[in-house]
Amino acid sequence: MLRFFGRGSAFREDQNCAYFVQDHRLILMDCAMYGFHEVKKTGLLGFGEEIREITILVTHTHGDHTGGIPMLIHYAFYVLHVPVTVIAPSEEVREDLKYLLERLEGCAPAGYRLFSAEELMKAVDRADGVDDSDPELPACPWLVRPILTQHAPELSGRCFGYQLTLDGKNVIYTGDSNTLEPFLPYLTEGSVLYTETASMESPVHFPVKKLLELETYFKEKNIQVYLMHLDDEEAIMKQVEGTGFLPAPLAGDEKQGEKDMQNNNMQDNNMQEKDVQESGKILTNIFDISDKLYREMCSNKENDHATLFAYLTELGRTMTDSDRASFWKWDRRKKQLWTTSATGVDRIVIPDNTGLVGKALMEKRVVVTNDPYNDPNFNSAVDKKTGYVTKSVLVMPVANIYGDFIGAFQIINKNGDGGFDEVEDVRKLSLAALICGIALESETFLEDSHHDKLTKQKNRMGFYSDFARKYSKLLEAGRPISMYISDIDKFKRVNDTYGHNAGDVVLSTVAETMAAACTENDCVYRWGGEEFIMIMTDTTLEQCIEKAEKIRETIQQTPCDAEGTIINVTMSFGCRQFDKEMSIEDNISIADGFLYIAKESGRNRVIYKEPEA
Repeated sequence: MLRFFGRGSAFREDQNCAYFVQDHRLILMDCAMYGFHEVKKTGLLGFGEEIREITILVTHTHGDHTGGIPMLIHYAFYVLHVPVTVIAPSEEVREDLKYLLERLEGCAPAGYRLFSAEELMKAVDRADGVDDSDPELPACPWLVRPILTQHAPELSGRCFGYQLTLDGKNVIYTGDSNTLEPFLPYLTEGSVLYTETASMESPVHFPVKKLLELETYFKEKNIQVYLMHLDDEEAIMKQVEGTGFLPAPLAGDEKQGEKDMQNNNMQDNNMQEKDVQESGKILTNIFDISDKLYREMCSNKENDHATLFAYLTELGRTMTDSDRASFWKWDRRKKQLWTTSATGVDRIVIPDNTGLVGKALMEKRVVVTNDPYNDPNFNSAVDKKTGYVTKSVLVMPVANIYGDFIGAFQIINKNGDGGFDEVEDVRKLSLAALICGIALESETFLEDSHHDKLTKQKNRMGFYSDFARKYSKLLEAGRPISMYISDIDKFKRVNDTYGHNAGDVVLSTVAETMAAACTENDCVYRWGGEEFIMIMTDTTLEQCIEKAEKIRETIQQTPCDAEGTIINVTMSFGCRQFDKEMSIEDNISIADGFLYIAKESGRNRVIYKEPEA
């Protein structure tokens, strides 16, 4: 956990300066001039292990937080011969610090490195701790994120706190702030909060009076609160007496350390008990849903991945204690995102570059918003239509075994007031998302095997699969199904004259024309070579003939542009309404006979019956 050289405000001698040690590195949370003197006085051997590097994590650029940084850089470079890394919370603050260190203080460029937290976030999750794009990027596994907050008006947009992971715990460090609102969404169960606190009310600091209003909230969430940047420590500690709030622990304060240990042990015991209860509920949900899924798969019903997605979506919703959940599939072929399963919502289809799901997939990361109506990527159209109120959203991308994202798990409206926590809720959602990803990957493989790579339309395998799963049942129910089989006229001449690349362009153009003519009742299949079949459900022979004629005319009037070479083609068609008493092959054979007649009688025509004698 953090220790402090001092926990006083700007005008006290013991100015606020926190630190921790990890992997032979001394990490300072800001560095006031008082902090520099304490590091110099303590000496690097006084931190319990050999210090080989110093890192300074900056919250903002006020002098009582940055005044000691230049002196420490000079001292570390010329005397200690230890490298210094300075981390700014944002690119703007990085530029401010660069100006300060280079121009005002003249720090030797060889004496330090300056990064922004945005750069370092790239390295946090890597196994080797280094981002491939920049081998010099230092690993900071304890850094979770900077958190923008409010302080003095002149630092609007430039004042931050931090979320850290220390000793296995979630740690929130506010820096200087006049509010705790930005930090509350990240205060998960059992967190540790280091917050600035003032006895006097002012527009730039957080008063103890407001802190006391959150006492019940902190107790319910088992959050340990430490107080820092104190303007009047005696007055503040008197006001918080009996709350469990503690002054930030000073370096070498063993009594405080014993208190911390006792308090942490109590927290750990409580957390262990709650974890056991929560784990029991999660296991019960997993067993219940696994049992339902097993029974469903062993039944004589027709099953597909939709059943699996539905059960796992419900599991994800339950495990994250959310109101709604949906699993989204990324259809790269159509550049669409659509829900394969949803709780309380009908199927929705959106472009793949829109919405929070689109953002998560495009940016390849988890997206969390606990204020969706102020998020430009949130689409509120569904809420306006249904009257539903969305308060929080978490989107978790799902990848295949190659690391390519293929879908996303979305959960909506976390129960309670805190909203979603990116770390904890993703951990709970990971099992359901992993299994959905495996199922979706196998479904995607199957889908790819049913499609022709050149024309992007379904192939013969897809045709027989659809017939077995869908069309045969419609025929048995007495619903009319019609089809045509078509062929590009004199296609061999196209290949011989213009080359096979041009022939591919012609095939793709024809397929796109047919696909564009499809309604929700129609589907195009590349039967082989230059032959295509269209199946039309709930369609009479007369309607099939009419559609074939329109497509024939469109293709005749649509030139194919093969790298600047314009090629005009025509097509011949044979139409047939399916007879359910005949096999698939026999029905197709009759339509193919009509196609043969069309080719032999002049091409570029639609035939649906034998010619009269």
